[in-house]
Amino acid sequence: MGKKCIVIFLTGDDAQTYDGKPLMLQDVLFCPVLNWCMRAWMEKGIGRFFVVCHPEHYDQVAACFPAGAVAAVGDPDSYEEELAEFAKGCWIEEVREALLPVGSMMLSFRTVQELIRLQQAVKEDIAAFHLATRVNVLDPDHTYIDPRVTIGAGTTILPGTILRGETVIGENCEIGPNAMLIDCQVGDGCVINASQCYESTMGQGVHVGPYAHIRPHCQVGDGCKVGAFVEIKNAVLGAGTKLSHLTYVGDADVGERVNFGCGTITSNYDGFQKYRTVIEDDVFIGCNTNLVPPVTVGSGAYIAAGTTVTKDVEPDSLAIGRVRQENKAGWAKTRRNMHKK
Repeated sequence: MGKKCIVIFLTGDDAQTYDGKPLMLQDVLFCPVLNWCMRAWMEKGIGRFFVVCHPEHYDQVAACFPAGAVAAVGDPDSYEEELAEFAKGCWIEEVREALLPVGSMMLSFRTVQELIRLQQAVKEDIAAFHLATRVNVLDPDHTYIDPRVTIGAGTTILPGTILRGETVIGENCEIGPNAMLIDCQVGDGCVINASQCYESTMGQGVHVGPYAHIRPHCQVGDGCKVGAFVEIKNAVLGAGTKLSHLTYVGDADVGERVNFGCGTITSNYDGFQKYRTVIEDDVFIGCNTNLVPPVTVGSGAYIAAGTTVTKDVEPDSLAIGRVRQENKAGWAKTRRNMHKK
């Protein structure tokens, strides 16, 4: 790994690009070409890279370095001295054209349009790789998988699925149709149906969707259900907890085996600051409940449907916070008569 250093120059692009970035920083299947190349070179035993680019691209270049790579960035006006120190004792290979690994070859390209044409070939390569590792990519033409994604054997990827970033999916899952995951960790045996998940972790046997939204920084425990039209954000859900439909839980710590009735929300934001809700194990929350934090619901408690919870609920108690129903006889008929209907 230390006998060869590849020096990549990103300063000679004459091509017109749609965002002003060098060609090697353009994305192919959500991953910069530079990252594709470095990963391909590392598979061949090369792990030392020096990238020469304008300072405005330093951060974008650094974000492309794969795990395990030894890499540095230099300015085109002063890189020689830094490179001499960085690559001391290594044989230096210079790369001055834009390249993309396709199969076992590194193909050059000069425009974004050429790169788009190459994208189809690498898309097929990725699908073939996963198929060879016993992943069932049902419709490769309508599935988009980032090269950094890891998928376990026995998992089925249904059409319309988009997998991005450092997503890791376990074995025997079903992802899709029409699901998008970005930088997520998904345990074995999960189902994610027509939903979007971002920067979150799901345990084993989790069922998500359809039409659920898991926003960043969520931890969903084993056997949880995040059902239809449910949104969670910055929340921890204990094992076996169920949010079956039409629920929002944000900034919350939820225990195990909690049941959320539909229409439940945590009112976590007061316009200036966000607060956390704590719900302990085995709580039953009735439909149309508002939880106004900071508030704690003790283990085993029940919350009656239609309740707004503004103070702590003791364990094993029943919380009721609603106006008592009153029926006014004949009111509807009188109203119709007033409007002559």
